[in-house]
Amino acid sequence: MSEQVPGGSEHEAGPTDEALTAARAVWTDPGRPVPERVEALLAVMTPAEKAAQLGSYWADERDSDQIIAPMQDVLSGGRPDYRTVVAHGIGHLTRVFGAAPVPAEQGMSTLAEAQRVLQQETRLAVPAIAHEECLTGFTTLGATVYPTALAWAATFDTDLVGEMAGAIGQDLAAVGVHQGLSPVLDVVTDYRWGRVEETLGEDPYLVGTMAAAYVAGLERAGVVATLKHFAGHATSRGGRNHAPVSMGRRELADLVLPPFEMALRVGARSVMNSYTELDRVPAAADRWLLTELLRDQWGFTGTVVSDYWAVAFLAAKHRVAASLPEAARTALHAGIDVELPDIAGYAVLDVDDPDPARTAADVDTAVRRVLQQKVELGLLDAGWSSPDPEPVDLDGPGNRALARRLAEESVVLLEDEQHLLPLEGGARRLALIGPAVVDHGCWMGAYSYPVHVLGRHPELGTGLERVLPEEAFAEALPGWEVLAHQGSPLTGADPAMVAEAAELAASADVAVLLVGDRAGMFGAGTSGEGSDAPDLDLPGHQLELVEAVLATGTPVVLVVLSGRPYALGRLTGRGAALVQAFFLGVEGAPALARVLTGAVEVSGRLPVQVPRSGDALPHTYLAPPLGQDGDRISSLSIAPAFPFGHGLSYTTSEVAPPVLEQERVGTDGRAVVRTRVTNTGGRRGVEVVQLYVDDPVAQVTRPVQQLLGFARVELDPGASAEVVFDVHTDRFSFVGLAGDRVVEPGELMLSVGRSVADLAGTATLVLEGPVRTTGPDRVLHTDVTVHPGG
Repeated sequence: MSEQVPGGSEHEAGPTDEALTAARAVWTDPGRPVPERVEALLAVMTPAEKAAQLGSYWADERDSDQIIAPMQDVLSGGRPDYRTVVAHGIGHLTRVFGAAPVPAEQGMSTLAEAQRVLQQETRLAVPAIAHEECLTGFTTLGATVYPTALAWAATFDTDLVGEMAGAIGQDLAAVGVHQGLSPVLDVVTDYRWGRVEETLGEDPYLVGTMAAAYVAGLERAGVVATLKHFAGHATSRGGRNHAPVSMGRRELADLVLPPFEMALRVGARSVMNSYTELDRVPAAADRWLLTELLRDQWGFTGTVVSDYWAVAFLAAKHRVAASLPEAARTALHAGIDVELPDIAGYAVLDVDDPDPARTAADVDTAVRRVLQQKVELGLLDAGWSSPDPEPVDLDGPGNRALARRLAEESVVLLEDEQHLLPLEGGARRLALIGPAVVDHGCWMGAYSYPVHVLGRHPELGTGLERVLPEEAFAEALPGWEVLAHQGSPLTGADPAMVAEAAELAASADVAVLLVGDRAGMFGAGTSGEGSDAPDLDLPGHQLELVEAVLATGTPVVLVVLSGRPYALGRLTGRGAALVQAFFLGVEGAPALARVLTGAVEVSGRLPVQVPRSGDALPHTYLAPPLGQDGDRISSLSIAPAFPFGHGLSYTTSEVAPPVLEQERVGTDGRAVVRTRVTNTGGRRGVEVVQLYVDDPVAQVTRPVQQLLGFARVELDPGASAEVVFDVHTDRFSFVGLAGDRVVEPGELMLSVGRSVADLAGTATLVLEGPVRTTGPDRVLHTDVTVHPGG
């Protein structure tokens, strides 16, 4: 082919004007059934027009040292002429708002012009789907930066996560964006992996419930949610980005896939493939995964979009294709409908094609899915137009209030040895020390716009109004003298700076020490995509700073602001208090100050363990018996410093042992578990009541404990509430020896408590009847009700 025209020559003949006019009357009529509209348009499309719907256009001008996606500098075509690329239409527009710092009104103008070209200068006049990143909020200049996903999970508050997603969706829709590339449903298995911050933790049920809440909120706003990364991205060998996955289909089905099933149940309309490979098959080439499982078994009818350049990777990285056209055909046949962020591969589908008929059929199938989504979004309706450019506030008071609430609820109090918190009292001196005092990358995730894009635009700072930590603590502690010091570079060494910080701490009544991570991509930070950790010690020489400040004898509140849990065993019991917070967003400093001073109650719980040491990696709480500590098993202990679900409060609480309504139920029944939680302290507080199951004897090894459900309960002093878990026996299913998902008869141990290691008691449930095989319609959610008082 002499030029890259998607799918074929630009001289291919289309239908007569009369046929096109008749078809247009059908596909633009919102009163007609969706399939009829799709087929009317498909029938008049040329091969080139069909292929064009399966790709995207990205007006990207990044240099090789400014990449935001892997191998972007190698695989990107730069900035090709827009009209040339979209001569036959285009399926998507990539990151009109998210690639370069433009105000919302300017982005809207650019998007409107791009859509105008499609509607007025192409034969079919079909607009494009505009997609953007939205993991920590709309990833664009001036939009609110919310806490990162690991912080959402620490709230154990699905309602609040859904409210945040709804606000993000409204902002996206207001400027003409149709699809958001979130949430991340990867289940953490190795804390060294750089993208831990983007995940919702290490338990598939917690990940699934939080992700489902996010999806529901985004989709309610009319924005397509994109589940990623399908599947197994976070389970790569050694915690290394893009490394192969060592996992069989049984473990995949029980650990990795349930969150995707849960999120699809609430209406997610798009899925993005993982970059990685499973058992030597890249996800982008895996028809079993993307078609047989996702569509044939689960019934998914939306679109599968490629992670950026995943199609090209099949030739360039995985080497399962000899050329880009072959890679494109492999991905298309596997089930990838849309190539992102451009159309380099799907533009040459027909080059050296050994089976044109098969490719044409695959193209028609994928185009139907894309057009169906465009119909659902209203893009094919007569008279549709992109929103008129106008000033839009993407960082309003409502967004800020949500961002602050999420940050506040996510802060986890790990220990309070000296009962120093909350910080109260009269005039005192506070030393605020640490890299996070001066570095906004310690507060915002790698997919936040200030980190993701503005790092190469230092003149714009964060692009947002932001209260600095020193200001936040001064406001939260009226009458206190607050003195701030960086203490140490986050990754470098400066003994003089450490000595100055220690001197400041020695002169203070209390020191708050802010250490942890800096978010950044591909090694530009210590956390983020491609910023994998060699071990789980605090990055750089921060531990030396911590030791120097502890040595002063001043009471120290150590706050770890990070994108992953670090090994803190050597620091437990040594300071006044220990706090874990995951990247808290633009409202992070005021939120942290309010929590530490008691203006709001501390209520976060760990969605991951905090390791005692970095020995015997990787490990998570969901390990089977041989993956746990035990007598004479190994000289390396993997017991955590703080377990999954852990978090203290400024009050005390008591969770009563569980009570079963029936101690014996059928393998196709329901188990109702009741418990009572009481605030036994002197101030209002929050308890997260957690239900776990242990299956002591099964045909395959099972986790020693696994989360079944949870309830976030707010209680006044002395108040109680009854928590009722209604658990369908499908929730006890697992993939057995024969490869089917089964519910087995036998004894199960059900426990309730405040963490996986702080259980109030256990009740034995007996499942009776035959082994039952479940299907793709199995129950995935535990119903929970909270009855105050009583």
